[in-house]
Amino acid sequence: MRRGYVALLRGLRLLLRVTGLLGLLDRAARRWPTALWVRSWFAVYDLDDLVALDLPWWTFEAVEAVEAFLRGRPGATVFEWGSGASTVWLGRRSGTVHSVEHDADWATRMTPVLPPGAHLRLAPAVRVDGRATFGSAKPGFDHLDFTDYVAAIDDVPGLLDLIIIDGRAREHCLERAVHRLSPGGLIVLDNVERARYREALARRDDVDVRWTRGRTPTLPYPTRTALVSRREAQVAS
Repeated sequence: MRRGYVALLRGLRLLLRVTGLLGLLDRAARRWPTALWVRSWFAVYDLDDLVALDLPWWTFEAVEAVEAFLRGRPGATVFEWGSGASTVWLGRRSGTVHSVEHDADWATRMTPVLPPGAHLRLAPAVRVDGRATFGSAKPGFDHLDFTDYVAAIDDVPGLLDLIIIDGRAREHCLERAVHRLSPGGLIVLDNVERARYREALARRDDVDVRWTRGRTPTLPYPTRTALVSRREAQVAS
């Protein structure tokens, strides 16, 4: 179904380009949020198009909140599990972005579009015979261990202003992320419509969560992104 959806949107984009309507939609997207949302449908799984639209793949509500957060923290240090258009978007708005990627082909695809201040590290999963120490529940990822991927945050010194969890083994990444936040820092945990991510958040008593749900770039239906912060008493301790 996903392939069919992408093929349909790519075909429609070509038609809109040939007829000149895509240019009209591009101009409208610079002025109206709804037009930007509709235009983004035609950028689904297209890195260059999403980079040109200057959009990460979270809910629009989360995008606005993170953009406001970064405006209040000039030169912010960001760590990101899972690279993509968000890496470029973050690089344009922060001081330094440290992104880790498990997929070698995707890391190669990302390299030419990285902005100054954005650094991408490859940390592939390792196949194991038994149960993975840090596994991913995504179908097809059985017997893959993401220990190096999850631990990549440990190689970045100091506290972090913003941490993005949008790749593999997200529950394990959350465990690593919370204690690396600077005071007032923020974690973005995407796709929390998935029960396993909500359950990982529910197990923690040291965070506050702002749940966002609604329009999301490239998709004609709503998704959910969580904005997570450490409780001040926990930070102070």
